[in-house]
Amino acid sequence: MERLSTRLLSWASLIDEKTLAQAHTTARMPFIHPHLALMPDAHLGKGATVGSVIPTLGAIIPAAVGVDIGCGMIAVRTQFTANDLTGRDLAPLREQIERAIPLSAGRYNNKVVATAEPRIAELEALAEKNGFDPEQYAKNWRLQLGTLGSGNHFIEVSVDELDRVWLFLHSGSRGVGNKIAMKHISVAQRLAKQWWIDLPDPDLAYLVEGTPEFTRYIRELRWAQHFALLNRDEMMDRVVRQVSEFLGTPVAEQERINCHHNFTESEKHFGKQVWVSRKGAIQADAGRPGLIPGSMGTASYVVEGLGDPQSLNSSPHGAGRNFSRSTARKTFTHEQLREAMVGIEFRDTSAFIDEIPQAYKPIDQVMADAASLVSIRHTLRQLVNVKGD
Repeated sequence: MERLSTRLLSWASLIDEKTLAQAHTTARMPFIHPHLALMPDAHLGKGATVGSVIPTLGAIIPAAVGVDIGCGMIAVRTQFTANDLTGRDLAPLREQIERAIPLSAGRYNNKVVATAEPRIAELEALAEKNGFDPEQYAKNWRLQLGTLGSGNHFIEVSVDELDRVWLFLHSGSRGVGNKIAMKHISVAQRLAKQWWIDLPDPDLAYLVEGTPEFTRYIRELRWAQHFALLNRDEMMDRVVRQVSEFLGTPVAEQERINCHHNFTESEKHFGKQVWVSRKGAIQADAGRPGLIPGSMGTASYVVEGLGDPQSLNSSPHGAGRNFSRSTARKTFTHEQLREAMVGIEFRDTSAFIDEIPQAYKPIDQVMADAASLVSIRHTLRQLVNVKGD
């Protein structure tokens, strides 16, 4: 860990000047307490750096939570081993998963399936309790539950160091969560102009605790976080079902871990009750299980938090981008993507060039930087990869 200023601590050994400048700008906001923690996977983001932990007194910066509210990971350890999959053509399994779960931006379910019904009922009750109608943001939010999205979201079948089969996926609150986030970023920016607040970046606009705007944001934020959690559970149930059918034996879950990495919670740190916004970071209290994915084609990790107080009990959420999507598309080729994915069953398309492992920081270095934040329980290597365009 390196102390870059009284308000900024960093665990990142690989970081560029623009990202550092952005983190310093956020750390200088007057309500940061006691400091911003920069994770090993930190890279440039909207307003605030992706891969940062931002504790605030009496205010929240909506853009510092991330526009995909509640985005995170879920993993299930099964009773199966690599031997159950060795020698089998895994393309049919990938295709089954692709049929069971709508992929890509703008793709939704055609109907509400049985497993989604109780989850939707739970979300309807939570929205009513919180005094808002999610349909004002997305008329079809019910059909979004159980959908993956695109970008760095994925579904994987992997094996650990003991050759045990894990099911692993990454997604968030989909279109409805994005619209909630963008609405409240806009509200914060409008209030900043109304009250003549001079901001170093318009995306650092904030909502003040005790105001109606803040209260509404927290209620809708918590709903979106819960939507994201249930969205992952719904998709995982479908993946479990497809693996069970493919192998002809029901999956017996040995363990299920579900964690956010774009979210806000009220927590006590350094003697104060603060709002902790983890934008691209997971909660890593001592003993808490967590998930840190690598990039497409590399290792992912099941971890356990070490409760480092300086990091506000946090750790990185993944590899972190080295190249923007547009730069990656100009830099790498389809053939390089194929080389990176040798031995992994995936949909072979140039649409995934911007997700090539070389576009990300080396996950091994990220995990080495995070050695004081988490311990590694399991290292996973991919056998099947499913992504949306």
